[in-house]
Amino acid sequence: MTTLPDARHAVPDATALPAVRRRITAVLIASQILGGLANATGIALAAVLAAETSGSQALAGLASAAMVAGPALLAMPLAALMTRRGRRPGLVLAYLLGVLGAAVVVTGAVLVNFPLLLIGMAVFGAGSLGNLQARYAAADLAEPERRARAISTVVWATTIGAVLGPNIAAPAGRSVTRLGIPAAAGPFVWAAGVFLLSAVLVGVLLRPDPLLTARALDGGAAHSAAARSLRAGVSAIRQSPRARLALVTVAVSHTAMVSIMSMTPVALTRHGADIQLIGLVISVHIAGMYAFSPVMGRLADRLGRLSVIGLAAGLLCCAALLAGTAGASHGQTMAGLFLLGLGWSAGLVSGSALLTDSVPGPARAAVQGLCDLTMNVSAGLGGLAAGLIVARAGYGWLNAAGAALLLPMAALALLTSRRHGTPDKGRAPAAD
Repeated sequence: MTTLPDARHAVPDATALPAVRRRITAVLIASQILGGLANATGIALAAVLAAETSGSQALAGLASAAMVAGPALLAMPLAALMTRRGRRPGLVLAYLLGVLGAAVVVTGAVLVNFPLLLIGMAVFGAGSLGNLQARYAAADLAEPERRARAISTVVWATTIGAVLGPNIAAPAGRSVTRLGIPAAAGPFVWAAGVFLLSAVLVGVLLRPDPLLTARALDGGAAHSAAARSLRAGVSAIRQSPRARLALVTVAVSHTAMVSIMSMTPVALTRHGADIQLIGLVISVHIAGMYAFSPVMGRLADRLGRLSVIGLAAGLLCCAALLAGTAGASHGQTMAGLFLLGLGWSAGLVSGSALLTDSVPGPARAAVQGLCDLTMNVSAGLGGLAAGLIVARAGYGWLNAAGAALLLPMAALALLTSRRHGTPDKGRAPAAD
C-alpha cells in the first residue's frame, strides 16, 4: 500500500483493492440492515401517530413530509462534510441524528405536541439519508461496468431490516405503553437504539474511507477544492443531459413512492385494516423496494440505464392503477404497493448509476448531494400534498396524481434516448 498526503490514510494497490472492496461492502451491508430496520420500524406508524397527535387525518401526510424535509435540509451539508472528510463521518452523523430525532418524536407524542413531533420526524429522517448516501459509498470503488450492481447490492441489504421493521411495530408499541408512551410512538424508541448501533458500526469499521480512497486512486492531489465544490456539481449537471435525466428519475420515482406509500396506512384504516395488516402491507411494499434491487442493478449494467428507467415508469404506473382502484380489497392494495416498491427500486438504482456515470469524479459527491436534496424536497412536497388530496378527494385521486408525475420522466428519457443514444452500460463521463 502507498500513502498520499491528502488522503491521510493508506491507499490500497491493485492487488489489495479487491479485498478492500469486499470489506467496505460487508460493512455497508451490515449498516444498511440496521439502518433499514430502524427507519422502517419508525415510519410504519408515522402517519397514524401524526393523526393521533394532531387529531386530524388531513394532517397525517405532514409526517412523511417532515421525514423527507429533514433530509432535504441536511443533504447538502452532509455532502459538503463527505466531500471534505469522507463517507464515514457523514454516515455516522446521519445515523446519530436519527437517534436524536427518534427521541424528539417520542417526547412530542408524550406531550401531545404536534409541532415538536414534526420536528422530531424531520431530524429522524436523517437516518434514512444515511442509508441513501451509503449507495454512493458502494459505488466509490466499483468498476464502471459493475457500478449499478454495487449500488443495488447495498440497497438490497436494506431488505432484511426494512421488511422486519413494520412487523415489529406492534410489539414495540406494546413494550412502551406501561411507561406512559403512546403505542404508535413505541417503534421510534426501538429505532433510536438500532440507529445508534449502526453509527457505531460505521464509525469503527468503515476503513479505509471509500470516497477518500477512490479520490486518492484517481490522483486526488491533482484536484482542487473548486473541482469538488457545489458550484462544480451544479455545472456538471447543467452540462450533461444524462445527469439531468438521472436526477429527474430519482426525484420522480421517490416522490411518487413516498406520496402513495405514506397515505396507504390511512386508506387501509378507513377500510377496516388493523395494525398487523398494515404492517404486512408495508412489509410487502418494502420487499418490493429492496429485495429485487440486484436484479435491477444487473439489468442496468447489461441492458443500459435508460432501459431500466423505462421499466421504472411502467411499474410505477401499474402500481398506481392497482392501488388506486383497490377500494376495500386489501390484497389488491398489497399488490399495488409491491409494484410501487419495485418501480422505486428500478428508478433509484438506474438513476443513481447513470448519475455517477455522467459526471466527473471530483464533482460526484456534490452532485450526489444535490440529487438527494432534490429527491427529498420533491418527496416532501408530495407527502404534504398527499394528505390534502386524500382528505378532500380520496386515495384513488392520490394514485392518479402519482401516475401523472411520471409523464415528465418518461418524456425526458425518450428525448435523451433519441438525441444522445442509449447510455453505455457503465462508462466514464463524456462530453454530451
